[in-house]
Amino acid sequence: MSNDTHKYEILRQLAMAGAAGEDVTYSAEAALKQAAELVGLSAAALYLWGKKGKPAVNVAFAETETEQEHLQSLEDDLFSALRNERQLESAYMSFAGDPPRHSFTLPLRYQGQVHGAVIGLQTGERTIVSENIFLEALSALLALNSAAAGLTQKLPTGRQALDQAKVEGIHQTAVTANHEINNALTPILGIANLLRTGPGVTPDMKEKLQKIESSADRIRSVLQRLMRVDKPDSVVYYDNIKMIPLPPEDERDDQ
Repeated sequence: MSNDTHKYEILRQLAMAGAAGEDVTYSAEAALKQAAELVGLSAAALYLWGKKGKPAVNVAFAETETEQEHLQSLEDDLFSALRNERQLESAYMSFAGDPPRHSFTLPLRYQGQVHGAVIGLQTGERTIVSENIFLEALSALLALNSAAAGLTQKLPTGRQALDQAKVEGIHQTAVTANHEINNALTPILGIANLLRTGPGVTPDMKEKLQKIESSADRIRSVLQRLMRVDKPDSVVYYDNIKMIPLPPEDERDDQ
């Protein structure tokens, strides 16, 4: 059986599995293994992303544990970072060494959105670029299979995912600051209130203590509003320094 016939058979089996609604993890594992043997990959993996772009399904094939570790390292240290920071979709790369290694990442695209990726690793002679048409067809069918199995969902675009990550980072920072600062503010407010309402306090001292309480309440309000930020916008504060515009105050900020 010729290579072209082998390729057709792999794609045919994958298409039939998708049409039958079979579990994508099984059909993908079989397809990855057959494709790897056909085009000379030492390792390959499929990732389907769930909520917040995190892998929900991970199917992998590798000739050895070392090759699997190399491929996973490329995914964690290179491909994943480039997808998040530069909206990488597809790439073919070569790495010098003994032996040299070559790798690729291709998107699993369905209805105009990327729901995952197929990555592969080749050790030694570089031939994967010449197989790009077959590999792209394979990734397209894997995307259709995941859709048929009901594993794909409406995911944010690369820009939207990046914005969501920024907002999540703002919220995490705000929660941390709110926790740490409130721990310090609570006893200060308690002492200020006791002194202000205690006997013998002068009008001047009472006014100063009220200012302390007012400033503390202001800090709390800012932290509460920071936790309600829903867009990663920024405005120029001074020179090239930027700041996050806060939502308007509401009654929740007084709680």
